[in-house]
Amino acid sequence: MRHLVTGAGSGIGRALVDLLHGRGDDLLLWARDAERAEVLAGRHPGADILVGDLADPVALEQVLSTLELPARLDSLVHCAGVVDLAPVEDLTAADLIHQVAVNAVAPALISRACLPALRAAQGSVVFVNSGAGLHAHPHWSAYAASKHAVKAIADALRAEEQQQGVRVTSVYPGRVATPMQQKVHEQEERDYDASAWVQPGTVAAQILAVLDLPDDAVVPEIQIRPR
Repeated sequence: MRHLVTGAGSGIGRALVDLLHGRGDDLLLWARDAERAEVLAGRHPGADILVGDLADPVALEQVLSTLELPARLDSLVHCAGVVDLAPVEDLTAADLIHQVAVNAVAPALISRACLPALRAAQGSVVFVNSGAGLHAHPHWSAYAASKHAVKAIADALRAEEQQQGVRVTSVYPGRVATPMQQKVHEQEERDYDASAWVQPGTVAAQILAVLDLPDDAVVPEIQIRPR
């Protein structure tokens, strides 16, 4: 199987790519810059590395227009994401635009570019969303807005591509023990205990089950919460 994964250098994406690489699947890994590309290439020998800044939609479109993507792609998994907490009264345009660009616009643009290959393989698109994509809480307005947007993109894409055989799944994890979660705790001025939250490998295992799902079914949504 051949997969394209964003956010492969950290958290859920890293755990998923470790599983896929370990069983010998072909990998295309998206890196935001040359430095991250070098790290990913060293960790996953044989993987193809794609480079592009997900925070710059115009530049990303240019990169996507020049890429030679494979003719067939079994899955596209969107794991990349950013978060910055702030109450609405302190929210800046830059805060909002950055999170929406990375968390929603970039997945939409990459999905569009990969559709021919996904259709050819009757593959799957997995959007790693968030509990914030279903409910917005205080100080989470920009992040939740971006994740609500990607829910809409995934829901529309699922309906649009059903007849083409492309399956679309949204995964809504609660708090997961990732570097992003550690950053959130720092912004919340709370002590961070990784053992208190869902482990990245737990979420990765559920995504892997979606990628390996027999052709007679689709899993539209998965919610995963800490016990």
